[in-house]
Amino acid sequence: MGNESSLTSAIEVEASRRVERYTLALLPDRLSGGDNAPTGLQSWPSLSADKCISLEWNPGSPIAARTLIIAAENRIEQVNEAILVCDPPSIRTTVADLSMAKVEVLVNDYIKGWFFLVKELAAVFRTRGGGVIALVYPDAAEIAGDKDDTVDLLGSTALAAFRALTRGLLAAAFSEPYHTLGFAGTEAGDDAGFASFIFKQLDEGNRRNSGKLHKYGKTGFFR
Repeated sequence: MGNESSLTSAIEVEASRRVERYTLALLPDRLSGGDNAPTGLQSWPSLSADKCISLEWNPGSPIAARTLIIAAENRIEQVNEAILVCDPPSIRTTVADLSMAKVEVLVNDYIKGWFFLVKELAAVFRTRGGGVIALVYPDAAEIAGDKDDTVDLLGSTALAAFRALTRGLLAAAFSEPYHTLGFAGTEAGDDAGFASFIFKQLDEGNRRNSGKLHKYGKTGFFR
């Protein structure tokens, strides 16, 4: 699951190389797009039609989070790994020009949606006694601009909420029967390398990796 971005696309490409089937649910880019922006998978290019099972997701609804997991398991029998990708667009605006509609989108899609989904995944994996939740986000240092540059009010807020959610889940991972891993990309521009790094850690299946935030950057790998 993830929002429409090059990072989400790179992770899907890597998944298509490694698994027989996978499900994909997307957050539409309703922050940088207009109110009538395409939703879900309508604007997403098909990368592997024979392997990818596309699912619709209404992130602002707790019932939809449960329905999404049920739909995935109905199609692929069992969800073993869930990769959540938060790579929100940068929305630079002044407070005076802030769109109230986009604030609603921010809260529903990029904050409530992830919390609802994680809660449902945790319940499923806890009952089953195993599984993997991987939380992925870019964490490159923001490039400093001029003092008059407009601040990214929405994208940075969405990312901060997801980062906080990730750290909270990692802190509680040792008391759970399933694995929780965090992945932060510390440099921009290498989505393919970051995606490959993520799947390398998942393929290892090392229990000791649970609860850790794995960082990827061009200068090296850090755990």
